[in-house]
Amino acid sequence: MISYLVRFKFASEDRTEIAEILRNLAEASRREPGCLSFIPHQVQEDPDTVLIYEQYRDDEGLAAHRDSAYYKKYVVGGLYQKMRERSLENLIALV
Repeated sequence: MISYLVRFKFASEDRTEIAEILRNLAEASRREPGCLSFIPHQVQEDPDTVLIYEQYRDDEGLAAHRDSAYYKKYVVGGLYQKMRERSLENLIALV
């Protein structure tokens, strides 16, 4: 299983657009057979920061996600264009 947390920082004026992109991206991602979990969060104390918790069955599931047309549309053409900061944390399940 592959799990990670992505943190994005966006401008306040992009909040509505980012929320719509994330809704579309989550809906499409959750339909993937290799995706176990895809949950976007807004940080309560900092609404311009978004965290996405993602889990994939294996490397092939993650590769399929990143190769999809909607990933290119919503992530590469949307989130990456609007982000001010981005970080990624790879996670290892303890149980």
